[in-house]
Amino acid sequence: MLHINEDHFIPEIIDPKTGEVLPEGSVGELVFTCITKEAFPLLRYRTRDICVLNYEKCPCGRTHVRMSKPMGRSDDMLIIRGVNVFPSQIETVLLNKGYPANYQILVSRENNSDKLEVQVEMTPEMFSDNLSQVASREKELVDALKSMLGIHAIVKLVAPKTIARSEGKAVRVIDKRNLY
Repeated sequence: MLHINEDHFIPEIIDPKTGEVLPEGSVGELVFTCITKEAFPLLRYRTRDICVLNYEKCPCGRTHVRMSKPMGRSDDMLIIRGVNVFPSQIETVLLNKGYPANYQILVSRENNSDKLEVQVEMTPEMFSDNLSQVASREKELVDALKSMLGIHAIVKLVAPKTIARSEGKAVRVIDKRNLY
């Protein structure tokens, strides 16, 4: 667990949906307040990291509060190769290029490096058996995503109605990394 210097930062755990402060030992979103920073104090800064705070004395002898490793995020942001990536950025690129908003993001880790793959469903009008035409469309999307995100993404154009539909909120991100 990581120690937090409470002389400068006051940590809290809140419910990400309601903003209510949760009791000790609860899993929730980490929030910091720092009033010792005179020029620009932080008041209830939401980190969006999901973790647990432990107020028990540490075996090393320190008495500061300890924070567990982050267990996830309360927003849909992904950190891929050190870059913050939001699915809405990918959706913006797709819509600007005339693709439907039906896509899926696959994140995996190979040789300690993150790999971002975006599967994009084509419309029936775009669908073609001409592989060179599909390859050029994929390259165009790869370039547009690199321009927007700042990292390389693998793009795979798939046939219409290939990506599974879900009732309610669509599952856009499949993260296969074992980060925690």
